[in-house]
Amino acid sequence: MSKTKIWITGAKGQLGTAIYNQLDYHKYTVVTTDIDLDITDYDEVASYMKVTKPNVVINCAGMTDLKTCEENMIDAYKVNAIGPRNLAAATRSANAKFIQISTDDVFNGKNRDALNEFDVVSPITVYGKSKLAGETFVRELNPKHIIIRSSWIYGDGKHNFVSVLLNQAKTRTNIQLPSDQFSTPTSATELAKFIIHLLETKEYGTYHASCEGFCSRYEFGVEILRLAGIENVTLEPVLSNSTTIEGRGRYTILDNLMMKLTDNYEMPAWKDALSDYMKTINK
Repeated sequence: MSKTKIWITGAKGQLGTAIYNQLDYHKYTVVTTDIDLDITDYDEVASYMKVTKPNVVINCAGMTDLKTCEENMIDAYKVNAIGPRNLAAATRSANAKFIQISTDDVFNGKNRDALNEFDVVSPITVYGKSKLAGETFVRELNPKHIIIRSSWIYGDGKHNFVSVLLNQAKTRTNIQLPSDQFSTPTSATELAKFIIHLLETKEYGTYHASCEGFCSRYEFGVEILRLAGIENVTLEPVLSNSTTIEGRGRYTILDNLMMKLTDNYEMPAWKDALSDYMKTINK
């Protein structure tokens, strides 16, 4: 029996790494690219598809820093919209399944209720707008698609909230964290498990996939330091700086409704997933 071949773009990022590490290589053959392949160049994407012939493409590549996106709108749209467009078109030509990773930032952050896959999107950041444009291209160009929105992803890497806070705690005794930013911390490992689960199904469409429950940035930080056993650092809850887009107060709590409607999967509670992750880095 031939193995399913998977192409992971952005494979050196925290989610790409988590997917790569979780795959069963008795079932799958995997090819990976990162900055060595420019997804914004359709000819390059199409050529790689033709040579490698993957059955599934998982796009983990993206420009994710809010401030960088605001300052470099053209680049943000190229990576977050044109990149997925090229991959969607190339996968459709090859009759391959396409999995696009999106974000809770496609919502405006003003609704304090949990947001499901059927709620109206209205991004206000360049990052969110460019990711929504990517979603639109994917829906238009490849019917065999899955769009996965998640939130506050952390995993192997230096730039996620967990890593940044732990590094700050090495040199500071007082750290201020927003008490008016709410969402759900999501382990890249747990998100990877869900993505791999979808490979075994015939599901398509848009899925929210965050861990269960929610918290503020401040509460997230408190739990991180508690699990790390750090007692000599004081966390101070503060209101966000409303003068900057990346520092605004916001609520983007995702409801994994499609998982429930399809009896498809259940994500773990965010505290449980964080505890499991902290055990791996505290070894």
